[in-house]
Amino acid sequence: MRLWIVAVGNRMPDWVDAAFAEYVKRMPREARIELVEIKPEKRSGKATQQILDAERDRILAALPQNCHLLALDERGEALTTRQLAQAMAEWMGGGQDVAFVIGGADGLHEQVKRSARRMLSLSAMTLPHGLARVVLAEQLYRALTVLQNHPYHRD
Repeated sequence: MRLWIVAVGNRMPDWVDAAFAEYVKRMPREARIELVEIKPEKRSGKATQQILDAERDRILAALPQNCHLLALDERGEALTTRQLAQAMAEWMGGGQDVAFVIGGADGLHEQVKRSARRMLSLSAMTLPHGLARVVLAEQLYRALTVLQNHPYHRD
């Protein structure tokens, strides 16, 4: 199984790339994290809906076929690490790739949200997109360590 993070945004600060790479490196072969960066639509004089439409098209084109799609949104469902671990166990049992989508500055197009099997929230607070990547990668790693009974997670 691969865990895809499809994120609108490119040219992240070095600290984002370094932190993200650290968690990718820690993941075992059976649950690799793959990052697909989607170029944000240029804003110059465009309406928000035009921007969302363009980014939607890029996101949908970048998704792996037949993946289990999850959209990240501040209004999504907040999971505990243990709940994420339980969901990850189900995904691994199903053998299907999982794609997490992180939207751009204007969020995600409604079609992407409707296509998702679940909408998740990393925080009730707004996070910068680079930080959202790092938090997601860390939580995927942490959830996997819970499944492996590793002492990384403490109750």
